[in-house]
Amino acid sequence: MAVDLAPELLQILACPNCHASLAVDHEREELVCTAADCALAYPVRDGIPVLLIDEARRPESQ
Repeated sequence: MAVDLAPELLQILACPNCHASLAVDHEREELVCTAADCALAYPVRDGIPVLLIDEARRPESQ
């Protein structure tokens, strides 16, 4: 199931860690911080973004 959030909601949501904007990753069903130095990924469960830093996935090491 793809992430289906209202565009208006996506415009006002921000990363709780660094306050950067969030982008939708439909494949992983999560919201990803757009700041390169943060890049935390927050899950979307049952259509609800879980914007808790403790629940966020750290970016993979490259």
